[in-house]
Amino acid sequence: MSYQVLARKYRPKSFESLVGQEHVVRALTHALEQKRLHHAYLFTGTRGVGKTTLSRILAKAFNCEAGITATPCGVCDACTAIDAGRFVDYIEMDAASNRGVDEMAQLLEQAVYAPSNARFKVYMIDEVHMLTNHAFNSMLKTLEEPPEHVKFILATTDPQKIPVTVLSRCLQFNLKQMPPGHIVSHLDSILGQEGIAFDTPALRLLAQGAHGSMRDALSLTDQAIAYAAGKVTLEAVQGMLGALDQSYLIRVLDALAQEDGAGMLAVADEMAMRSLSYSAALQDLGSLLHRIALAQTVPAALPEDLPEREDILRLAALFGAEEVQLFYQIAVHGRNELGLAPDEYAGFSMTLLRMLAFRPGPAAREAKPAAATRVANAAPAPAAARLSAAPQAVTTSAPVARPGAPLSPARAALEAARNGGKAPPKPAVPVRAASPSTVATPPWGDDIPPASEADAFEPARAPAQKKTEQHGADHASALASPTPATPRAKPVAETAPRPLMLHPLPIVNWDGNWPVLAAALPVRGVAQQLAQQSELIKCDSSDGIQFHLRVAVETLLSAGSVDKLAAALTEHFGKPVRVTSEIGAVQQTANAHAQADRAARQREAEQTMHSDPFVQNLMREFGATIVPGSIKPV
Repeated sequence: MSYQVLARKYRPKSFESLVGQEHVVRALTHALEQKRLHHAYLFTGTRGVGKTTLSRILAKAFNCEAGITATPCGVCDACTAIDAGRFVDYIEMDAASNRGVDEMAQLLEQAVYAPSNARFKVYMIDEVHMLTNHAFNSMLKTLEEPPEHVKFILATTDPQKIPVTVLSRCLQFNLKQMPPGHIVSHLDSILGQEGIAFDTPALRLLAQGAHGSMRDALSLTDQAIAYAAGKVTLEAVQGMLGALDQSYLIRVLDALAQEDGAGMLAVADEMAMRSLSYSAALQDLGSLLHRIALAQTVPAALPEDLPEREDILRLAALFGAEEVQLFYQIAVHGRNELGLAPDEYAGFSMTLLRMLAFRPGPAAREAKPAAATRVANAAPAPAAARLSAAPQAVTTSAPVARPGAPLSPARAALEAARNGGKAPPKPAVPVRAASPSTVATPPWGDDIPPASEADAFEPARAPAQKKTEQHGADHASALASPTPATPRAKPVAETAPRPLMLHPLPIVNWDGNWPVLAAALPVRGVAQQLAQQSELIKCDSSDGIQFHLRVAVETLLSAGSVDKLAAALTEHFGKPVRVTSEIGAVQQTANAHAQADRAARQREAEQTMHSDPFVQNLMREFGATIVPGSIKPV
């Protein structure tokens, strides 16, 4: 007898032997036991997850001589004929090669005839998404109301291409990809029945190479048996799949933990000498970092049979959780950018050097131990506790009441909710000691004291710390560092703006206000910019009307803009106007007046908002703040 491949020899023949699709088996079993049979079934899923196998088991359940059952006997004529692929009333059609309307019409013509020696005539159409639109339309009526003796089973790897009119007429089941653990246990059972020795890590590597397909896993196992001459070993599977030895990556991470760039590049050079794939190396490095993250956060999720388990646990103690997340992201992006690198070696080595460059220094790691990462997402401390954590300045998102000032009922309820239902802690009140045995009471009552009086009762702070509170937490670390402050340059006295000089022209009845006239002129483009960004120096009407303008940018005088402006002025006054110009600093321009007007309206809008009684009440009762830049004048 010729050799039969493992994928065919160990194809499941009952629902009990089907691996990894328990949710589908449960639904079909209940339907068969209750005799609630649908006329059309649709199985979707990637390759090798059991769509064809499930359709054959379902066909046996329909036509078993023992009756409609969820446990077909497997020994009657119908069951054996279906398993052998010679049952007359079980028709498997490949829609990839029979996708036209003529083939579908021929199938539907035969469907009206009763089965020859079975209970149901079962049509299994594989890769049904390959049918043409005309073929789908021709089968709609029969698919919705088929004869009582006909059952349709459709299978596809791409359900998105199936018309919704077909999907609505079928009972759809989505088959999942096989988890690696299910594949390993199934391969363990099959190799045990075959009497073939194997290494469990080799089976896990085969399961990873199958990418969720049981058929691919069995095909790879067949190949591994032939490659290793009858024994499936880890070394043989690594050589067959071209998989990378994990010891290279572990050495890379050890060198990274020691900040040894030369050691990391030595591993990369050794991989180049062995012609190993750098793309596969970065993929495996991402998987290794994922396992390290699991070991740090959920150690129980780390498989016990991993050959590198001890190294993973050791590396998990060497790196912080945030570092592992950063290295994982660098490895993933480095693999995506490998095709953009000058060559694969440069892309791989730059990815390793990027991990080394972005790893925090020893001082930062000592300041933030690994245990702190476990409480990074904890609830923030109360505002008063944060303020009392001297000497570092802390900024809060909401204003904090002065020590000694009573909270309103609404504010007290809000603080209690923030503290988990407890009353807010009483903040420590800094006071001035009159003598060693006496303590002075704070001079303010319910009202907030003046700034000078409040500063007298605040703890002594360095100027850098006060500036930190003014400018926010973003500058806290820079100002709190021991680096000496750079001497601040003395401010240069700003020149007072020149007053607006009017140059009236009585002959044309003009008041001489150039910014107002420039903003109203009907010009566009560079001529408009010339009008609005120029300052009128003098205006002469002794020899015709002549405007002398000063501009700050010479480019405004190009492209005939001066002539266009002169033509606009001529049309405005009804008399010929000549325009001359010079280059220099300008102040009283139409553009400057427009900006000043916008700034004034912005200040007025902000003042109106801050003085609104409703807004003040929100700020006082609930600690609300106005988002900077959110107020716009209308």
